[in-house]
Amino acid sequence: MKKPLYILGLSILLLASCKDKEEPLVDYAILKGNITNTKDKKITLIKKNSTYADTISITANGLFLDTIKAPDGEYSFFLDNKETSIYLEKGFNLGINIDAKDFDNTISIVGKGELENNYLKFKKEQNSSFKVDADLLKLEENSFKEKIKNHKTTLNNKLDKTEGLSDKFITFHKKDNNYNYLLALSSYKNRHTRYVKNKDFKMSKESLQELDQVKYYSDEDYKNHNGYKLLAIQKLQNEIAKETKNSKYPLLAVAAKSKSEFIKNELLLNAKNVITHKLDMFQNSNPKFNMDEYYAKFKSIATDKELIAQIEKQYKNLKLLDKGNPSPKFVDYENHAGGKTSLEDLKGKYVYIDVWATWCIPCIAEIPALKETEKAYHGKNIEFVSISLDSHNHYEKWKQMVVDKELGGIQLIADSDFESDFIQDYVIKGIPHFILINPDGNIVSAKAPRPSDPKLKEVLNSLL
Repeated sequence: MKKPLYILGLSILLLASCKDKEEPLVDYAILKGNITNTKDKKITLIKKNSTYADTISITANGLFLDTIKAPDGEYSFFLDNKETSIYLEKGFNLGINIDAKDFDNTISIVGKGELENNYLKFKKEQNSSFKVDADLLKLEENSFKEKIKNHKTTLNNKLDKTEGLSDKFITFHKKDNNYNYLLALSSYKNRHTRYVKNKDFKMSKESLQELDQVKYYSDEDYKNHNGYKLLAIQKLQNEIAKETKNSKYPLLAVAAKSKSEFIKNELLLNAKNVITHKLDMFQNSNPKFNMDEYYAKFKSIATDKELIAQIEKQYKNLKLLDKGNPSPKFVDYENHAGGKTSLEDLKGKYVYIDVWATWCIPCIAEIPALKETEKAYHGKNIEFVSISLDSHNHYEKWKQMVVDKELGGIQLIADSDFESDFIQDYVIKGIPHFILINPDGNIVSAKAPRPSDPKLKEVLNSLL
């Protein structure tokens, strides 16, 4: 006999209500507790291998309470410039008590989720990163492997013997322990030779096979396991070194072969630097380097839209700095000698610009050569201009150093240090940086030779 629909519906509703009472569905974790002797009155929470960050306020009497709506996983818990790791899952309800004056020894974590966090604490105490020191590296291979295998076993046994840990948590940390073990084995391979001074040392086939079994194209493991990430980076560096013989742009060649989209774009994030502050280094080490060709190849490989947008913007900015283009301008920079100076005031002469700062040791090292260059071209149709990127806090130091070092030429200070429009327009990421502009205000070189480089006099002699 069929039940009336209203009775069936009521039964389902009652069952759902009972289930809700047994297993409340929440999409957050709760963090609460008491912090004594804190200076900052706040906790900073950062998800490891993620952009997620949160700040939790601490009341005047040391209490805090917050709900964390973020992905499950491991977080860095910062307080008064000290850090520990905590593990969070949706539904956790953790109470954390700390005396900030004795941070490491007084951390107490209780509540739902304490088992996972106690394991993290155990793992930290047991040196979860498998730190490989000189004493370990001096051991013969079998003794070394026995030591680090025993260490992995200790960490895994703790997981197996702790009742109540989820299968997900156990699986994750056993994998993590194994990657850290393999990373230790990999470092032994490269460093044992140096410690025992035996150039003929070779690792056993068994050990090499263990390392070779790792598949270096897992997005998930690269994001979540630091040991795996470092192993992958080692492997990629070796591939880039090998590719140097075959390719004009080895980093791009290795990225193009990657089976992992995430790792490919991570490599390209490093390659992006070639288009900016590392451009001059690559041009010097690789005479065949062509920025247009490099840019086109980069775009053909990249799949991350944000990364592609960044490279397009940087490329366009750098193309504006090609020889013969009008130079970006600075306007009304304070002149150490008094008044204001703009680039327009210097038209009719070549202008050699030294971008520097009082705190920059390589900049200061160039001063003698710059003085000698100024002296050699005194009376010629050229102005030597130094633009300091010192911040407001170093203003007086700049004023005094110009006097103490008897700096010549035109001494200016930028209006907003590295954020100044002129500096941004020239895509200057590091100093010292040198620029050469012709009498019409057009660029001769956006990255001119430094004063200590003999090439500078070659360039100036060809112009003056």
